[in-house]
Amino acid sequence: MFESKEVFERLLFLSFGPSVKLKQARLVSAGNINQGVFLETSDGQFFLKTNFEESEDIFEKEADGLNTMRAHCPLKIPEVYHFGREESYNFILMEWIDAEKATSTYWQELGLGLAQMHMATQNDFGYKSSNYIASIPQQNQPNHSWSDFFVRSRLDPLIGRAYYEGLVDLDFLKKFQKIYPLLEDFFPKEKPSLLHGDLWSGNIMRGKSGIPVLIDPAVYFGHREMDLAFSRMFGPFEEEFYEAYDTFFPLEPGFKDRVPVYNLYPLLVHLLLFGKSYLPGIEKTISKLLS
Repeated sequence: MFESKEVFERLLFLSFGPSVKLKQARLVSAGNINQGVFLETSDGQFFLKTNFEESEDIFEKEADGLNTMRAHCPLKIPEVYHFGREESYNFILMEWIDAEKATSTYWQELGLGLAQMHMATQNDFGYKSSNYIASIPQQNQPNHSWSDFFVRSRLDPLIGRAYYEGLVDLDFLKKFQKIYPLLEDFFPKEKPSLLHGDLWSGNIMRGKSGIPVLIDPAVYFGHREMDLAFSRMFGPFEEEFYEAYDTFFPLEPGFKDRVPVYNLYPLLVHLLLFGKSYLPGIEKTISKLLS
């Protein structure tokens, strides 16, 4: 895929017509799901992301998420120029972000920007359509109750899939489902917030002049603590981020105690994507809840 200059030229033609010519292409990332390519053209620089997932709308949903965040978030969000499917692969063509050294206020700006985005709300938890977190389908059926949404649209579909794929046995499936009644009054009562949905260090960047940039969303309207809990899963962001967020949009007491429960969802996502090495973290949280 990467070595095919003709592919890149065809995608540029589909996006901009014949006026934009390819000068060079360079592979910049190659993960488990997506390949990222830097394109230098006669009309500037672009970022091309491709994959071979069967889901033909995966980048349509990503583009929608980026556009939704841009409408409600003061932080930098990359522009989307085109997306679709060609032959056997999906693609999305976006603005190229030059990474620069973070400013001294980078983490504060990120915390304040996220807090402002979280103030965007709607009547129900969920979203206008289902989408994806990484390559995992993400259900977003509207629900008035956060705890019910968290169980029905986040936990239960993924633990069920994990059982179907042989990643957990029937005994653990039943044990996992025993926590559902315990979650009914577990979370603070708050309005739905617009979430990034996949907020970890790999999905934030330092853009021009070191400003924060949000990429790769899995948006929906959920409990805002979901984003903040996710940010702590693979090593927390700098403390200035959390302090700035809390000064603008204070959290209810006990947030850190709720973090492992929120993170059952991203742990289940990683269990499905990468295997049983993520199961012990899930087991630990379930056992603590049931003890």
